[in-house]
Amino acid sequence: QGRILEKTGLCSQITFGRYVRQGRKLGVDPKLFIQDLQFNKVPVRVYQPKAISDGRRRGIIFFHGGGWVFGSLDTYEKVCRYLSRESDSVVVSVQYRLAPEHKYPAAYEDCLNATIHFMNNIEHYGVDPANVIVCGDSAGGNLAAAVSQTLTGRSDLPRLRAQILIYPGLQALDFNLPSYHQNRGVPLLFRERAAFFALQYLNGHALHMQEVLEGSHIPPDMRLKYRKWVSPDNIPDKFKVRGVKPLRSTDFIAEVYETVKRFCEPNLCPLLAEDAIVHQLPESFILTCEYDVLRDDGLLYKKRLEDNGVRVTWYHLEDGFHGVISLYDYCGFSFPAGKRGLDSVVNFLKSL
Repeated sequence: QGRILEKTGLCSQITFGRYVRQGRKLGVDPKLFIQDLQFNKVPVRVYQPKAISDGRRRGIIFFHGGGWVFGSLDTYEKVCRYLSRESDSVVVSVQYRLAPEHKYPAAYEDCLNATIHFMNNIEHYGVDPANVIVCGDSAGGNLAAAVSQTLTGRSDLPRLRAQILIYPGLQALDFNLPSYHQNRGVPLLFRERAAFFALQYLNGHALHMQEVLEGSHIPPDMRLKYRKWVSPDNIPDKFKVRGVKPLRSTDFIAEVYETVKRFCEPNLCPLLAEDAIVHQLPESFILTCEYDVLRDDGLLYKKRLEDNGVRVTWYHLEDGFHGVISLYDYCGFSFPAGKRGLDSVVNFLKSL
């Protein structure tokens, strides 16, 4: 539909996609106090349980998914209300700037600045400074991982209690991992779209998408350097049963690399952070879905965290697909896997 409209010149695919995903305005929630604010000039929506609390609550900073291109506070209203109510937490949902209008690092900087502002003003929200969690799904999981890494070195702020990464996208070096082949045509995220979104976020356009998909955008020496972290060898065999194509080697194209070399920055691709950083990360929760091109990003990061002594709770939805969490209760449709995934997050929060 978006393509048809774009061809007729009515609107771009992205504008159409944003319209479709904008979410419906929900009524008042009797259990929550909800307000729209600005944290360091970044729009946020704060959800606070109305019930009297014995002590200070945990705080969750939530970054929404949507490929850095789509998504809004309204799109994730149901998810954030659910997390706040069910885990009795204060939730801050962050409206970071979207690509292609705002390229990397705009979204990352907004998420970081909103998080720092919240931590510096935590007493206003009745939140325990020792119990702040960053959380996000898909592109939001990417942003949560990047913010978490950045904050490891900050001695002036309380240490994050945990990070929750829901089917995160964590690297753009290799679009040929097993999950990319097995699920390349599975909705809601096709293999091509994953590269399209990463390029929109990085450059504000998706030129060179084909070269990036084929892998000719990364120099051989760098590919070798990162192979210890980004490689099918690090993925358990049971995830390769559904057929994996060996990657035919493609020629490196230097001018493509010039346009995408920031893909090697950990703030954009957190899977590439050095061990010294990964080693300091807080306790982590990673949710992966079997039918998701990004499944292996989550599995590779899980291994990196565990190899560095970080405690990881991993929840795998055997029947899950990318985006299922936000569809747990969507316009009358309900996906039980989405509800199970969301409840696994709530259970993890309650265990902290």
